[in-house]
Order: sequence, then C-alpha cells, then structure tokens
Amino acid sequence: MKQLLCLLLCCMLLVLPACAEEASVNSWSQINQAVSKGADWQQADTDGSFHLGEKKPLAGYENLYIGDWGTYPSMDGSTVCVPMAMELARQWLGLEEGDMNGFVNFSTTPYAYDRLTQGKSNPLATIKSQGVMMDDTHPIDLVLATYPNADERQAAADAGVELVYVPFCYDAFVFMVNEKNPVTSLTAQQIRQIYTGQYSSWKALGGESQKLYAYQRPHGSGSQTAMEEMVMQGLELQAEENYISIGMDAAVRQIGNYDNGIGAIGYSYLYYVNKLVESSGIRVLAINGIAPTTENLQSGIYPYTVNYYAVYRKGDSNTEAFVNWLISDAGQLAVRQAGYVPLR
Repeated sequence: MKQLLCLLLCCMLLVLPACAEEASVNSWSQINQAVSKGADWQQADTDGSFHLGEKKPLAGYENLYIGDWGTYPSMDGSTVCVPMAMELARQWLGLEEGDMNGFVNFSTTPYAYDRLTQGKSNPLATIKSQGVMMDDTHPIDLVLATYPNADERQAAADAGVELVYVPFCYDAFVFMVNEKNPVTSLTAQQIRQIYTGQYSSWKALGGESQKLYAYQRPHGSGSQTAMEEMVMQGLELQAEENYISIGMDAAVRQIGNYDNGIGAIGYSYLYYVNKLVESSGIRVLAINGIAPTTENLQSGIYPYTVNYYAVYRKGDSNTEAFVNWLISDAGQLAVRQAGYVPLR
C-alpha cells in the first residue's frame, strides 16, 4: 500500500519518487547535467517487436492507470547507463522527454543486480504524462550496468540464477585529479602504490610537495568493483573513512571543489565525468601515457578499457532477443546516439 500511494503521488504531483529505499539510491540524485535527445537524433530500424502492453484503469482513481510491460523489458541498472535506457525508450516506445526521469528510474548497480537475481520489480517506473504506473509486480528483466563484483555474482549463484552478460559498448575507467595538479599521467604501478599507501605526497609522482588524498568508493558500487578487480588485482586498498565518496557525484566534487581537492585523486567512468555531472576543475589522467580516447578504447590499448553489459536471466528468450537487437547495427546506432562508444 505504501508503494502504491507513493506511485500515485508521483503521477499526480509529477515529481521524482521519494519512497523509502529508492529515495536514497535513485540514480537521478547523482546526475546534475541535462540528458536529452540530440538535435541530429535518428530513428534506428525497429520492427515493433518490443512494446508495452495495455494499460488498465486504476480502480477508484480517475485518469490513473496500471501499465503492462508487454514485450518491452523492465529495466534497472547503473547510474552511468541511465542515458542508454532513455535512448532505448525513445527508439522503441516513443516516450516524451519529460517522461524519462520517471520511466527510467534506476536504483544503482548493487540494488539492480539484487533485483534481477531475486526476481524483484522496479516499483517506481511511471509514464507521468499518461498517468501510468507500470506494473510493480513484474520482475526486472534486464540490467544495464557495469560488471558485478564477486559478492553479486555469488548471490546469483546462491539463488540458482544463471546470468548472461552481453557487452554493448566501451567506456574508460579513469583516474581524476584537480586541474591545478601538474601531473597528467601515472603508470598502472603508481596507481596501485598510491592506493596501497606507499605515497603520501605528490612530489615523488612529478607533482608539488602537496599531501596526497586518495579517494575511494563504497564496496559494491560499480566503480569500486572495477578498482578492486581490474586495477588492484588482488592487492588490498588502504582506506580511510573520511576518503570514501558515497556517490559518484561526490567523487568528482571532492576533487574539483573541496579544500583538499588540489591534492586529491579519485576514480570514475569517463562517460559519467563527461556527460552526467558538472566536472569543472577536474583533469582526467592518462595511464601509462595513453589517454582514454574513443580510438584507444575501441582498439583496447587504454589499460582500463571497460564494457557496460546488458544482463539477463538465462532462458529469458524475449529479453535475449532485445539484447541481440542492442548489439546489432541498429542497436549500435542507438548506443552512439546516447553518447557511448559503440563496439564497432
């Protein structure tokens, strides 16, 4: 009943939901830049295979409806994949831009994987202009996200769920410093040494005699998983409680704006830094002298090249077909239009 009331308020007041768990983990709280359709947007080839079902009147409420998901997959995922889900809704459903922040209502990486593994729904998906609250009994079909960590993979195994991971684009896992820091490149070894506590000053790294503040993300976040598994490769990170960036936006602000920013280093995904958050005052470092350009991501020579994945439960043939479209030429056009680096 609380969820239903919250959804009703969402539709009637046309505001983002603020219910219990979702209020604290909603991806929109970590995005402060406009995400909209480009002026040169194109309609990719779609054949009508994926569409929403009939909407049914909500008993006792005028002009409010419960929406059926039909053949269109119910989604959740990482903050950095919100614009991708918006583009998919444009391509297949023709949704208005004003409906996107209700329909694409991601809960961030760990919560999204939990929902997929446990068969939970995304309870706050709405189409506000139509007064539609999507069926909150329908379990998540598809997660668009960074790769899960070991705990999340084990949780799926424990639940007896086999997940299929299909990469659909490239991005760069990047390290950021304040723009006033003269350092422009670090080696992979230097990064590992910084985060195992072997440096306390930028002096030995080609910078000034400035105290070094190494910021991290919480365990379970997509960027922390990449840091632990791809960068550190089994080495234990040295963490101080004061230098844990709770949100992706905080990781950027603490380097660009805070008092200790000139001595700070942190990490995120290039797409997020460039597209989704105000990032003035930030410099993205080259690694081993290699910058995270589109060409260097597609060739794989940037050391921390990553994919985002379309993840679904094995045996879900409808979602599998949707993902196959995403990695087709038409789907890759949608990937590019959303601002990501396509697979080809």
